[in-house]
Amino acid sequence: MIIYGIKNCNTMQKAFEMLDNNGAQYDFHDYKKHGISEEIIRGWFVKEPWIKFINKQGLTWKKLGPEKQALLKDENSALSLMLENTSMIRRPIIDTGKKLIFGLDENSILMSI
Repeated sequence: MIIYGIKNCNTMQKAFEMLDNNGAQYDFHDYKKHGISEEIIRGWFVKEPWIKFINKQGLTWKKLGPEKQALLKDENSALSLMLENTSMIRRPIIDTGKKLIFGLDENSILMSI
């Protein structure tokens, strides 16, 4: 199991706590420290539609401005924006090996442990 996100994010802290409290074994991939590769993102897009990965509620998306936001039209434009602005990727994304879990979906997370 790999959990993707940013270490200092409040939602990530809750996800770590949930995983730790339930004895889950996982690796953590920090977007800020390690970035994210095109290969990983394309692998995600095979499992889920690209639109699910964009956090339009976050500050990073809002700071992009209308011109940049308008560029988001398809998988390739999403990939480009995600590589350029890792903070706009939803978090956490938990890759169980079989499926992806977005956010703090407690039932899905606990069923995957």
